[in-house]
Amino acid sequence: MAEPSNMEAGIQPLDELLTKFELSPHDLVAASTEQITHKMVTKGRKGRKLTANLQGKITRALNAAANQQFRAADLFNYVG
Repeated sequence: MAEPSNMEAGIQPLDELLTKFELSPHDLVAASTEQITHKMVTKGRKGRKLTANLQGKITRALNAAANQQFRAADLFNYVG
């Protein structure tokens, strides 16, 4: 089995939270007031390493969609 590249961090806590709140990437895109795409959310969910800026956008979108207050550290197990 091939080793994961250093750009992959594995399934993220974001995936569990989206499942818990029954949200899809589309729900985050719709809730966001910033420029994010379904593809960005899906990459973050699956563990593709994202920049800190994009992690912040996804965090704010999840907070709006779930009506909660999460931090990027709650959604991602690495620093962008």
